[in-house]
Amino acid sequence: MNKHTSSYLVGIDLGTTHTVVAYANTNDPEKTIHLFEIPQLISPGEVAARPLLPSVRYHPAEGELSSDAGYLTTEDGAVLGEAARLLGAKSQGRLVTSAKSWLSHTAVDHAAPILPWGSDNSVFKVSPLAASASYLAHVCTVWTQRFPDAPLPAQNVVITVPASFDESARSLTLAAAKMAGLSDVRLLEEPQAVCYDWLRHHAGNIKPSLAGSRLLLVCDVGGGTTDLTLIKIEHGDGEPQLTRIGVGDHLMLGGDNIDLALAHLAESRLRVDDKKLSTADLSQLLEQCRVTKECLLAEDAPVQMAVTLLGSGSKLIGGSKSTALSREEVERIALDGFLPLSALDELPDRKRSGVVEFGLPYAAEPAISKHIAAFLQLHAHAAHAAHAALDGESIVPDALLLNGGVFRSSAMVRRVVDLLATWRSGQPPLLLDNRHPELAVAYGAVSYAIARRDKKVRIGGGAARSYFLLVDNGADLVRRGVCILPKGSEEGHEIVLTDRQFGLRVGQPVRFHLLSASGDGDYRPGDIIELDEGRFHSLPPLAVAFDGQQKAEVTVQLSATYTEVGTLQLQCVAVADAGQRWDVEFQIRNKSRQTVAAELPSQLTQALEKIQAVFGAKSKHVDPQAVKTLRADLEKVLAAPRGDWSTPLLRELFGVLLEGGKYRRRSEQHERLWLSLAGFCLRPGFGHPLDDWRVEQLWKLYPEGLQFVNEKQNWAEWWTLWRRVAGGLQADAQKQIFNDLAKFVNPAVARQAGVAKQLVTRGYEDMVRLAAALERLAIADKIQLGEWLLKRLEKSGEPEQSWWAVGRIGGRILFHGNNHDVIAPATVSLWLEQLLKADWKKQPQAGFAATLLARRCADRARDIDEDLRLRVLDKLKQSKAAASWQEMVAEYKQLDEQQEKQIFGEALPPGLRLI
Repeated sequence: MNKHTSSYLVGIDLGTTHTVVAYANTNDPEKTIHLFEIPQLISPGEVAARPLLPSVRYHPAEGELSSDAGYLTTEDGAVLGEAARLLGAKSQGRLVTSAKSWLSHTAVDHAAPILPWGSDNSVFKVSPLAASASYLAHVCTVWTQRFPDAPLPAQNVVITVPASFDESARSLTLAAAKMAGLSDVRLLEEPQAVCYDWLRHHAGNIKPSLAGSRLLLVCDVGGGTTDLTLIKIEHGDGEPQLTRIGVGDHLMLGGDNIDLALAHLAESRLRVDDKKLSTADLSQLLEQCRVTKECLLAEDAPVQMAVTLLGSGSKLIGGSKSTALSREEVERIALDGFLPLSALDELPDRKRSGVVEFGLPYAAEPAISKHIAAFLQLHAHAAHAAHAALDGESIVPDALLLNGGVFRSSAMVRRVVDLLATWRSGQPPLLLDNRHPELAVAYGAVSYAIARRDKKVRIGGGAARSYFLLVDNGADLVRRGVCILPKGSEEGHEIVLTDRQFGLRVGQPVRFHLLSASGDGDYRPGDIIELDEGRFHSLPPLAVAFDGQQKAEVTVQLSATYTEVGTLQLQCVAVADAGQRWDVEFQIRNKSRQTVAAELPSQLTQALEKIQAVFGAKSKHVDPQAVKTLRADLEKVLAAPRGDWSTPLLRELFGVLLEGGKYRRRSEQHERLWLSLAGFCLRPGFGHPLDDWRVEQLWKLYPEGLQFVNEKQNWAEWWTLWRRVAGGLQADAQKQIFNDLAKFVNPAVARQAGVAKQLVTRGYEDMVRLAAALERLAIADKIQLGEWLLKRLEKSGEPEQSWWAVGRIGGRILFHGNNHDVIAPATVSLWLEQLLKADWKKQPQAGFAATLLARRCADRARDIDEDLRLRVLDKLKQSKAAASWQEMVAEYKQLDEQQEKQIFGEALPPGLRLI
């Protein structure tokens, strides 16, 4: 349905903690904005409309709820709304929270069923994307029940997102809306929505209300994020002109973190034998601490409140434990811990560890005050310019607008006002009133829709960030990028990079690497600038593939548009025909590696010719000696040993090897050499532009198998090839390899005569190393694999590599897999008990395996029990194991190059690093 014929303008605040909906009737001349009270379960069997829909899901046990309580549940049986939160506070591991925060988390698959995080296998799980969609779907359902003649998908709908959300998180939000049936929506940044709400409330009185103010800070502290926006106020004859001049980078820090800090305090008083609570117990405690915080920060707060941790099963009541949190403690943690009166030059300490729980990477620095200071420093030039009419030196805003549930507390409001006052030499900022900090975003989304409809959009600013395309630097190691869309570009205005052309081959994908910057900078389209890591942030890669026969090439230019939906759109435009266009789509988040820029050697052409001489169409009668010496010849031509070849060089060599793959079967030497070189040049299977495409092409060779099946060394190279590139293989490919290896690793089957005979040539050790590298296997398959190996290790004669394999399979932090691919601590703890019986001095690989299983990762859902971890650490010390192993168990730390080599099984290409 055409949006211009919609009956309602609807604003949806899809929040981390709550979802709020507001609307206005398009036929109402006053355009009065109403709150849509959302019908929801408030207790089993009781439905009522409430202003807020908690953004949570409760996953009940089978038979837990009676059928009459279920008509407002999701299709998969989850309970939504207020009842879900109440049930979650009394249960363990059944409550899905913070789905919005998971949409911006880089180390998970957003479409994988991983929530509730840390719950056991008896609880059904849902993906962050599906959870977000379920809240919107519920809103669609109850809206249509109330307005049957005006279904929500046919209305003019605005959904708000944090200003800090990057393109990937915005795209995921749109995907969730589409799953819920809302295919045509507009996105609006939450701080702008708050500002639109204020403007509407002060219509006709805006000029005197903002008199004297030049720079407005909108500080929105929600449940999961702190969202900062700077708005320049320009005064003239008419109403002031407002222009958004700066947004903050994504900051996973909000009310949830305060709740967590309180939960940790309560936990310290409830712990028995100094044991940490389970993730499920902490989740239950967290819900109670959230309620306690809100009560104790209120105006008429009691002196203290009790929080109770319920038992489970038959001990539900008898196993309960309680403690009390006082008003003074809550104020101290909330105010002094998260909003200290720090100085303007005190910036976030990136080295300290922050609160990390439930698998989410919260900001390392908890002091929101310091993040505000860093934000103002980042936009110092724009802030100076805004203040220029008064005093050009100040970067501190003289007006303040606060939003978010945290600021229902007047103590928190006063603290931010006092903070800016200390930065302004004692002069407090003008505090703009916000009558409903939990509802303002939804109201503002409707105000924005009204302003657009009436063509009276008040807040300018366009794109919040500048976007840059990483360019090939040749011999220069400095990263440079070309500006494709400057900050401030207006909606719908297309920018074509006319001075840059790309020759793209049909039938092959091409990958663009983009970066963004939200800070100061006067950039124009086509400007080439240096990209330092501090200010420029990598975006998920963009890819496009042209349909058609290979070998043809199309010359294109890149077009960038800041869309009316609020996202970045890129297209490839054919130079010969501007009407011929291809969309360039974001490849939504994936854990990845990136390469540091490196020079391709001048001898590259000569090296490629050496490979073509052996694996080319004209190489049928090549001298057999050239096959044997190809490795050495390449090292000689390139004047460097293989270990020093850079990733860009390796991928160039792989390209020629891939083209010559069909000639690998000419002899057993050809096959062995090709497998060895191909795997070496493509390891670890990801991290460089187009690696996903390369691995996809390589995987097509897997069904063909080996030509020379009786050659033991060829089998060794076959398994090694797939181990080296396993990080680039999809889950279904890894599963196929596992199925093919299972009969050789399974001790019960491997004893059979036929299998034992095959093992003589097929290389058991290489199979085990490959199996251990399949991190995307289903957890049940990984557990099966680990148990087979542990069974084998009970007998002498099992190779030492099997210890390493057990560690790799059950590691707490995976090399290329997602965090939700990790085996549960309970299972790994049983494995560790067996490893602790081994002599780590005689079998150091057993100690290394235990190190990986006990490695600290600062995620309660993946970390093993504290007592067991200390036992592992103690045995590592007694065995005089490497200090680096002990450090991995003692504290969370990033791996160095040598440790990565141990886990991966060999050295990674130079310049390849995890991001």
